[in-house]
Amino acid sequence: MDNKTANPRAIKVIGHRNPDTDSICAAIAYSNLKNILDPDRPCKPCRAGLLNRETEFVLDYFKVPLPQLYTDVSPHIRDVDIRPAQGVDGETSLRRAWMAMRDQELDTLCIVDKDQYLKGVITVKDVATANMDGMDPHSLETARTSYQNLIDILDGTVLVGDVTGKTVEGRIIIGSGSAEQIEASISPGDIVVVSNRAESQLAALEMDAGCIIVCASSKVSRTMQMLAEEKGCIVITTQNSTYVTGQMLSQAAPIRHYMTTGKLLTFTLHTPVEEATRVMASVRFRYFPVLDDEGRYIGVVSRRNLLNLHKKQLILVDHNEKSQAAEGIESAEVLEIIDHHRIGAVETDGPVYFRNVPVGCTCTIVYQMYREKDVDISPTMAGLMLSAILSDTLMFRSPTCTPDDERAARKLAELAGVDLEEYADAMFAHGGDVTGKTAAEVFNGDYKIFTSGDVRFGVGQGSYMTEKNRKAAQALVGPYLPQALEKQGLDYIFYMFTDVRNSGTELLMAGPGAEELVAKTFHTAIENGVASLPGVVSRKKQMIPLLINALKQEQE
Repeated sequence: MDNKTANPRAIKVIGHRNPDTDSICAAIAYSNLKNILDPDRPCKPCRAGLLNRETEFVLDYFKVPLPQLYTDVSPHIRDVDIRPAQGVDGETSLRRAWMAMRDQELDTLCIVDKDQYLKGVITVKDVATANMDGMDPHSLETARTSYQNLIDILDGTVLVGDVTGKTVEGRIIIGSGSAEQIEASISPGDIVVVSNRAESQLAALEMDAGCIIVCASSKVSRTMQMLAEEKGCIVITTQNSTYVTGQMLSQAAPIRHYMTTGKLLTFTLHTPVEEATRVMASVRFRYFPVLDDEGRYIGVVSRRNLLNLHKKQLILVDHNEKSQAAEGIESAEVLEIIDHHRIGAVETDGPVYFRNVPVGCTCTIVYQMYREKDVDISPTMAGLMLSAILSDTLMFRSPTCTPDDERAARKLAELAGVDLEEYADAMFAHGGDVTGKTAAEVFNGDYKIFTSGDVRFGVGQGSYMTEKNRKAAQALVGPYLPQALEKQGLDYIFYMFTDVRNSGTELLMAGPGAEELVAKTFHTAIENGVASLPGVVSRKKQMIPLLINALKQEQE
């Protein structure tokens, strides 16, 4: 299969909830066909639920990876244009932070560590507040500001001293007065901003200043440099005036000192757009950090980004009813539907390619499309489509099976290099084994919800080659049906336990009036909650139409 399917915005080819073998294999085989025919519009196979044991056997047998799980196809943050605003280091100066915001037209910067984990955020408002607080002469000391930040914002040059790893440990003093005034105002370790006046420089050194910043590119005598070195005083020169230097110094403080760290509003790639919209409406922030699956920062989103939403593009296989589709189908864009069931109620925004053929299996239709497009079928794809046809037609025993299904299956068996009968026996035997499975897992193995007027009902089916497996499955699922009925809010649930070899079904049911409805519909007696239905093996052709007709008669 084309490696372009890794594209997160690839068209998703997806079957119904509680997928059966046809739903999964059709998604894989049709994705493969689409990628061969149009590699510039990549498709990837997906699934809307957990696999049953039969399908697990098929994928394992033909060594095909599990399709990606999408139980909800409504838009998420990964479906919007995330702005890749670079995260910044917490040591970045306030000035550099402001310049980054200005240049990128952002009002929020995200602070990250070396591994891109989010440490905090800082906004234009935070920078403005910090700048106003810059009148505090202790601001650089309090923020543990590195000397490197001072040199950076002043575009300064170190004449004396080593600033590596050093932080400011004193106040900011503007040495603009007389030598006596300067001496009176300086404490050991202070940063003193001076001009070219030698007496001011000397006064600062004699009072043990930690750093002298000499402005206006003024020269510092060799004697003064030697004295500074002796005193352990750092000397920095800058071309800026004393006034500008004094104004800029407070902007050297690191943004980690002013960033917000608690209760950060962040989104992940999996955050629903609906939830993100609600959060954004409740606060005044404009940009919100987005984290990947490992919790690393990858960019920001805003309300404007949510307006440019990329709906998930879908191709539906093996279903066309909203009740059977993945959650959020109404928020997605359906491009195609390939199906062999009755036409239900999936509404689309515009015209779509809809191929609905009365055959026993969706993969029979997909096989026909390979042939129509003259595309070679690999042994792997042949094996998957064969498995689906065998499963859906109960190895040609189902009344839904057509000559097209059987012809396709026998040709696919040749291409896959398997003995059809032996492979079918192994597949059904594995699928019918319920050892170690819970009632819910067996129940959801192949289960669909249908609607008739105001009535919603579910119909599940399990197909078994041995009576032992069938009886074990019935013992598990039977007591679970009332619980599933209440949980799903349905009127009825019917579950078919189909004997493949003898072509019959034992039907279990739940819901007020369910037994009366089955007795009337199939003209049979109900014994201990079970209806025996000889010859009934097809949910699509022998179960659903009769139930819907009976329900319509009751509602008239």
